Amino acid sequence: MPGYLTTHVLDTARGCPAAGMRITLARIEGETRRVIKEMVTNQDGRTDAPILPEAEFETGSYELVFAVGDYLDACGVAPESPRFLDAVPLRFGMSQQDHYHVPLLVSPFGYSTYRGS
Repeated sequence: MPGYLTTHVLDTARGCPAAGMRITLARIEGETRRVIKEMVTNQDGRTDAPILPEAEFETGSYELVFAVGDYLDACGVAPESPRFLDAVPLRFGMSQQDHYHVPLLVSPFGYSTYRGS
């Protein structure tokens, strides 16, 4: 099975997909962090295409950074100064040619993730 990477962002405080959230993907190589892609979630809280499609997939260490603070601002959530959650980084490894699904469940005061299917 060829590898690829996807995500799904859900706003657990509002009970809906987190549409319009900016996501950045970086490849981690030792102490080097190289941004390789940026995208925005659609109305379903997903990206329109895999973050890393089969043709671009490589095993290794990666980081997804979710722009939660900007998303909360756009939704009209009253801002704190500073926000409790702003940029949410998730570092993870992909060791096999497989489907890696890294979802984010988020609210203004907490988040969780897991390896989905």
